[in-house]
Amino acid sequence: MPVIKSAQKQMRVNERKRLRNKSIRSLTKTNITRAERLIFSGELELAQKAVVAAISSLDKAAEKGVIHPNNAARRKSRLMKKLNEAQPPPG
Repeated sequence: MPVIKSAQKQMRVNERKRLRNKSIRSLTKTNITRAERLIFSGELELAQKAVVAAISSLDKAAEKGVIHPNNAARRKSRLMKKLNEAQPPPG
């Protein structure tokens, strides 16, 4: 445990932030998993809605500083790539 008063306060602040970030990160991971499960099961109508929700939660997490913006962009790109590959070619 820290002895210095400012370090003690910083520890309390870090714990509050950690708990807040944990729920945001967990929701984001849940949305991504749900979207991927729908994509691989072949339910493309529901998968598109789930992908939109997952992308939205990634953007919010990046905006709040929970994850790095490049991390969010990479995950969105991978998710869209999976969705696009699962869809039948047009024509």
